[in-house]
Amino acid sequence: MGIKNALLVDDSKVARFALSKLLENRDMQVSMAGSAEEALDYLESNSRPDVIFMDHLMPGMNGVEATKAIKRNPTISNIPIVMCTSKKSEEFVEEAKRFGVYNILTKPPQSDGLDQILKQLNSDVSSGSLPEPPAADSVEMAPEPEDEEVAVKATVRMSSPEAEQHDIVPLTSDLIEQIARSAVKTHINNRLHELLSSLFDEQYDHVKRILEDAERKRDTELQTRLDEIRDDFERRTATLKDEIAADVSVSIAGQLEEFRRDLAKQGGGGGFSQESLDQLKDHITAVQTIDTEFWQTLQSEAIQQAHDISRETAEEISQRTIDLYLKQQRSATTKAYTIALAISIGIFSVGIAWLAGIL
Repeated sequence: MGIKNALLVDDSKVARFALSKLLENRDMQVSMAGSAEEALDYLESNSRPDVIFMDHLMPGMNGVEATKAIKRNPTISNIPIVMCTSKKSEEFVEEAKRFGVYNILTKPPQSDGLDQILKQLNSDVSSGSLPEPPAADSVEMAPEPEDEEVAVKATVRMSSPEAEQHDIVPLTSDLIEQIARSAVKTHINNRLHELLSSLFDEQYDHVKRILEDAERKRDTELQTRLDEIRDDFERRTATLKDEIAADVSVSIAGQLEEFRRDLAKQGGGGGFSQESLDQLKDHITAVQTIDTEFWQTLQSEAIQQAHDISRETAEEISQRTIDLYLKQQRSATTKAYTIALAISIGIFSVGIAWLAGIL
């Protein structure tokens, strides 16, 4: 659709709100003014809209006067203006179109009527067939539609033969009654419009405050509920974390205890104590010293061969011992290696002692 931007001019907040929602539901961007004067200021300082929805009766400058002012301005005179009014007579529609109104939207606005106007407007804009703005002098001379009936009747009276003869307008009781009724009707309509607009504005403000209070209350309750849920979640998470940590600790303690018992069984009921390890270390150191002194004094081939045989035998026995121990208990690799090493060193020491005895 080519019509995307609309300026809505109405002194009633409720009327502006209702029509703006209808337009926004049709993917249109809506700007609003609360009076004709505000609308004219808006048109001077902002980008021009695609269409103007102008209320008919407003305090101060009414919709007719505002339309005339717009049509007198060459820079904005070609903006289509839709008059929003409760008048439905064909005479009013024809007269309004003569001073520049594009179409009439009956108040309160209905979706069908609005769709029909927008469809026709979009078609005219696309085809370039919008009505030309009226001439400035015709706009100046055009009477306001609400006074047309009185003006016509006054003209008829003034053009009567009696009026030409006496150069005065005879005031009959019917004419006075019609003028009075028209004046009273106009005054009542204006007053009712002001009262209804004021009442609607008060109700609108009241409903808006209620909705805002309800929204704030809802947001507060929602935030409170979210805080409660978050606290409960954190509390349950902390409890679950403690339970998991306790279970893991018990499981690890059980596994360590089982591992300790297995080591105790493999070590003959008591394993290696610190004293036994110290003695084994001292013994290894002593054997290493003896081995060094022994090799410094042995020079013959026979002793060298005997030493090689003894060492190979010790390594084979040590390797078999280590393999057997790894098959029985792989988790005790360090202890098994210590035991196998001790056995190998012991056998190696026996071999050395045996060779020393032969020598």
